[in-house]
Amino acid sequence: MRVLTPSLSAVGTEPAGNILNSSVLKPVGRSLSHTILQSYADRVSSSSSFSRLPCSLVTTKAIRLMKPLIVLIIGIRVVFAEAAREASIEAEVKPTIWANIHKSNPVSSVKEKFLSGWRRKIFQLDDIESLNSLAFEVDTGQNVLPNIKDPEAINPQAICPGYKAADVRYTQDGSFTASLHLAGKPCNLYGNDIEHLILEVEFQASDRLHIEIKPRYIGQENETWFLLPDVLVPRPRPESWSEQGPSDFEVEWSNEPTFSLTVKRRETGDILFSTEGTVLVYEDQFVEFVSSLPENYNLYGLGTLYAADVADNIDANIYGTHPIYLDTRYFEVNEEGYMTYTPYAAATDRTTSYVSYTHGVFLRNAHAQEVLLTSEGITWRTLGGSIDLYFFSGPTADAVIQSYQRTAIGFPAAQQYWTLGFHQCRWGYENWTVVQEVVENFSRFEIPLEAIWTDIDYMNKYRDFENDPQRYSYEEGAEFLDRLHSNGQHYIPIIDSAIYVPNPENPEDAYPTYDRGVKASAFLLNPDGSIYYGAVWPGYTDWVGAVLNGTGTIDWWIEELSIWSEKVAVASFCVGSCGTGNLTLNPVHPPFVLPGEPGNPILEYPEGFELTNSSEAASASAAKHSRTAAAKPTSTTKTSSYLRTTPTLGVRNVNWPPYTINNFHGDLAVHAVSPNATHHGGYLQYDFHNLFGHQILNATYQALLKIKPGKRPFIIGRSTFPGSGKWAGHWGGDNESRWALMYFSIPQALSFSIFGIPMFGVDTCGFGGNADAELCSRWMQLSAFFPFYRNHNILGARSQEPYVWSSVAEASRRAMRIRYMLLPYLYTLMMQASLDGSTVMRALAWEFPNEPWLADADRQFMLGSAVMVTPCLEQGATTVKGVFPGVRDGKTVWYDWYTGRKASEGVRPGENITIDAPLGHIPVFLRGGSVVPVQEPGMTTTESRSKPWGLIVALDWHEFAEGVLYLDDGESLMPQEVTWVKFSASTGSLIVQPAGTYVDINPLANVTVLGVKNKPHKMWLDGQDVEPGYWRYREEKETLELRGLEALFMEGAWKKTWELRWE
Repeated sequence: MRVLTPSLSAVGTEPAGNILNSSVLKPVGRSLSHTILQSYADRVSSSSSFSRLPCSLVTTKAIRLMKPLIVLIIGIRVVFAEAAREASIEAEVKPTIWANIHKSNPVSSVKEKFLSGWRRKIFQLDDIESLNSLAFEVDTGQNVLPNIKDPEAINPQAICPGYKAADVRYTQDGSFTASLHLAGKPCNLYGNDIEHLILEVEFQASDRLHIEIKPRYIGQENETWFLLPDVLVPRPRPESWSEQGPSDFEVEWSNEPTFSLTVKRRETGDILFSTEGTVLVYEDQFVEFVSSLPENYNLYGLGTLYAADVADNIDANIYGTHPIYLDTRYFEVNEEGYMTYTPYAAATDRTTSYVSYTHGVFLRNAHAQEVLLTSEGITWRTLGGSIDLYFFSGPTADAVIQSYQRTAIGFPAAQQYWTLGFHQCRWGYENWTVVQEVVENFSRFEIPLEAIWTDIDYMNKYRDFENDPQRYSYEEGAEFLDRLHSNGQHYIPIIDSAIYVPNPENPEDAYPTYDRGVKASAFLLNPDGSIYYGAVWPGYTDWVGAVLNGTGTIDWWIEELSIWSEKVAVASFCVGSCGTGNLTLNPVHPPFVLPGEPGNPILEYPEGFELTNSSEAASASAAKHSRTAAAKPTSTTKTSSYLRTTPTLGVRNVNWPPYTINNFHGDLAVHAVSPNATHHGGYLQYDFHNLFGHQILNATYQALLKIKPGKRPFIIGRSTFPGSGKWAGHWGGDNESRWALMYFSIPQALSFSIFGIPMFGVDTCGFGGNADAELCSRWMQLSAFFPFYRNHNILGARSQEPYVWSSVAEASRRAMRIRYMLLPYLYTLMMQASLDGSTVMRALAWEFPNEPWLADADRQFMLGSAVMVTPCLEQGATTVKGVFPGVRDGKTVWYDWYTGRKASEGVRPGENITIDAPLGHIPVFLRGGSVVPVQEPGMTTTESRSKPWGLIVALDWHEFAEGVLYLDDGESLMPQEVTWVKFSASTGSLIVQPAGTYVDINPLANVTVLGVKNKPHKMWLDGQDVEPGYWRYREEKETLELRGLEALFMEGAWKKTWELRWE
């Protein structure tokens, strides 16, 4: 059995199968020499300190800064100042932080003094030791053991009675309802059994089935225990009877031995979902249902099921919740047309015909969950809510994804054009001067830069909506932003969602944002009605808490939010309301040492360094282990006892539920808001934990619409839920500078294509640890083909801006040139996604659904339907293995992006061939049958949009190709003027048909037609001869090239319909 979930952290349990492709990377050793690292360290003996940043509406100075910050969202067209590229970046750049790698002493005392100085600057303290620190113990919860790891845990399938159905009532379309009654004595195993349930089976559309099981008796006092409010997560609605055709599904039920349901695909009779042979368990704090799956099933999706403040981990819950999976099944088709289910791993005969069917299953439930994937099937467990299932028939992956978005979660937010440029961020830019130096370095080395970010160190003592008055003053910020915007570039600050609580005994610690929040009833409460105080970066903090109440929370957030929100995941660094009674200690330090602080330097050498520099790496490793041991609190006792709770009749134990999910942090309150924290109106955090980030994204979206009406908000969030994509994009969380995590970024991105969040990217080159030139070269090139493209790393690590190494700078320029050429194509894909739910990054198996050998192909991906990327993901490698899908259909051909030559000629179906990939080169291929619009790249998207157009026409074996281009102003939420351009090519002809009112005046400069088998002797444009000086045929590549066409398209490339013919 193999489970293929292209998700960085697919489930919150220990599944029996392999969650990702088992052939993960096995790097071979190659890294920077110690000489290079030492010379780098020697050159940065003087550096700047660190910080992070949002903006503010608190003072008139803040308002002055906010105006240019708001402008960054809409973009300004100006010329970017270019500078000559230096021959060697290593010798020229002034890095902004202290290097962490030294030949003999990995930890520098100078660095420790420097970092202490940074901490003094953040909190403006003369004596850093006078800052109160939370004890490590405050972030320690009860010692709990996940049930799936607990040898004493009882299997509910073994002792619970299940249910019996009665009073079954059918409607005209075959939908039905029933009453479910407990079939025996309550087991009350992990909660109180619900004796009477209601079943509703509803055929909502021909391709959509809804099955819901919920308690019969629900009152106002327990409604949120079981029901997810429509106002927070809208329910999919059925189509009218007249709109529905025959359903793709059949549903059967049985009472033998207890109630079970079976869902079949009508066309094939294939069982998609069946609880037969299992019992339904429904308690007030535990719900379990089990479905069988076919042999060696093939699933995609299942994003983490309990949001947790965790850096990227494999098979552990991190930020976000996405309880949906796609199930793709392959069938061998014989000559008579009969189909036989064939596990994808068994489909070894490449000459056999196969067909696939994909369906989707979505559980609309916001409670803590886990999914067990075994060889027999899937077990779904939740700690509350209802069984609210939606089935999507497909039969292709793209059809499932589009239906899921159209009916359940909404289409993705449209993005502004400029957001597709390159973004640079780090935690550790000390002040405006350092940020300006970073911007200037990108210009010096001719690397495109669209947006510069600052992390939370720009804040005044880590407080939202306040800038540090010395390091990030509003006056200096206004000057910086004027310069930035004059270059057509943008600035983005990161904002957290925890609000500092001022020290009530210190008048100078006043924080108006907090005061206004209290008046608006914006914060979470303790069960006794007092305000809940957690602790994060600034000290003791409040958490925004409004789900169903009528307070002014959203209006308050809109008022306080100056321009931007990104880090929206709830995470408290203490267990419970640890600030209650302790506010006079504020500001306090979190209960751990921050990265880069004294006692916690970033000592990791770049991955693989030890293979050729073993003695230096061993020295650093020893120092790291020594400091780690010294930093941990000592313990004089050990315990192997665990807290296990049992149900209490009529009462829920929300802090320590009787069933313990496999949460990364164990206790649900660790590194999180306590489950018993209360929203205004009496609603518990236990029932809404997974919706915190989702709702902050919603509030931020509304805020930005109010700040700049009519413009598309640009938000990148970390904690997401089904439907978050209609407000925001997502970045993959705090990853590490490791080769495996670069690889995992691909299946993670494909997962978020399923989840309806195409604006996805990761922290390129890795957030944690230290990258080297080779890793960063490969990663900068890979991420160039992700929709969201940003380099970001942690405080205390070495700099990793692409200009730090000359080889990375060159690799970045090369990949960025392709990306910026493809911006019109990428923007069209993004707009199509926002209009109809189509995907941007695509798995090969989705684009070529009848090739089972592509089911686990997660090291290559498609960008739209025309571009395939085959990155090198192994350290030291100069080649990469890849397949060319579709070659068996007699139509598909693949062209090398760089040479225009056929790359797939002679390749057999499913053949894994070796492709050259020297350092600095990422293999990219164009699919025959595609017309791709391009523009000459500039240093910014604004500059690029002013350049002449080009067309790349990649003909298939039948000399046919088609494509489309979307044009608008690139920023309006509801653009008034839009133009669609349709491209179609066939033997000897290219027709271009624009339709719409948006006017683009840029001329057409070039047309390249790949796959022209015979040399043309004559060419016409709208019936007029085209002089031979404009075109040539390259017989060795079968390529027709037209150049210098600007004079023929003076009014614009898409002003009118035109046809190019040749023979």
